[in-house]
Amino acid sequence: MKRHLYPIDPLTGKEDKTQTIWEKICSIENLRLAHKNASKGKSWYKEVREFNKDPEKYLKEIQTMLVMRTYRPLPYEKFLRVERGKEREIYKSRYFPERVIQWAVLQVISPILLRQLIYDTYSAIPDRGIHLALQRIQKDIQSDKEGTQFCLKMDVKKFYPSIDRDILLEDYHHIFKDEDLLWYLELNIKESPDTGIPIGNYLSQFSGNFYLSPFDHWIKEVKGIKYYCRYMDDIVILHSSKEFLHKLKLEIIRYMEDNRHLTIKGNYQVFPVADRGVDFVGYRVFPDFVLLRSSTAKRMKQKLSRIRSKIERGAEISYSDYCCFNSYKGWLIYCNSHRLSEKYIRPLEKPMEEYYIKHLKNGGKKANENNQRCSVNGQAKCA
Repeated sequence: MKRHLYPIDPLTGKEDKTQTIWEKICSIENLRLAHKNASKGKSWYKEVREFNKDPEKYLKEIQTMLVMRTYRPLPYEKFLRVERGKEREIYKSRYFPERVIQWAVLQVISPILLRQLIYDTYSAIPDRGIHLALQRIQKDIQSDKEGTQFCLKMDVKKFYPSIDRDILLEDYHHIFKDEDLLWYLELNIKESPDTGIPIGNYLSQFSGNFYLSPFDHWIKEVKGIKYYCRYMDDIVILHSSKEFLHKLKLEIIRYMEDNRHLTIKGNYQVFPVADRGVDFVGYRVFPDFVLLRSSTAKRMKQKLSRIRSKIERGAEISYSDYCCFNSYKGWLIYCNSHRLSEKYIRPLEKPMEEYYIKHLKNGGKKANENNQRCSVNGQAKCA
């Protein structure tokens, strides 16, 4: 495996040897772009408004603390979030300097990290995501019904908190030889609170994907698995033989324990695809059709029914309502959902269109205040 000292030029795909990775990270142009990306959809945050009073001053301060290695991570703000019935600890880092620095690093190293990943991993990767993962599973099942009769589905127990920091840093040392970058990565990883890596740090999702990359290559190249799909730590493997999948399951458990120090949850399953469908990324995929996951459909019905009742009472639609509606409308596009659309989407289309024209179409006040919050407060919360 090649160790990188120089950044990848996004236009040519080749190394740019005019500067090292760290020099690129610390460049004022990269820091300006990092501020732009980190503040996207967050211009109303108090700390972002403060930063925007004199961005060049703050960017110069960040540049100095990186170049001089005086940077030290600040404490995280910790809070609990319940998602799909699961309680997660989320760690929020401060905008200055943490989030800007995280973006600055990610912008430069992500093209190198992406080269380590196989095609069949879809979480937190530009131009992939939930719906491409769904389409891949759907295509595999429909194109080879004989070879995808059975499914092995499993996920990792407490994935982010269980990541072994020493193994992760060793993996980073295998692909980077820029000592300044490795200094920052070690600070970012080892000074994180508690164990593992924190959910909420911009680098954590890339690190999580990267941490399981050796497993991906083992599955595809050593075990020769044709139909494999991973969405962060959610794993789906399709095969013609139930017995083969049961044997593979035991090998995966051993591999994860021995090589990644991770534990597979005890609720792993091997089952016939035609009978149950593959429950993955919010959908259930059958050989000839796709359904919305029942728990997602239930939440959708509840939330859209509340919005409809609100409209019928004469109350005003909120921006959150508008985002929630569009999120679910987008989810239904990818599955067989005619009845759900007719009952829950169509009755709301006219009032939502009226809300858009009144508040958002011409860049009105609400559009400016809530720019790009729809995807965060819409899809993430509603789905």
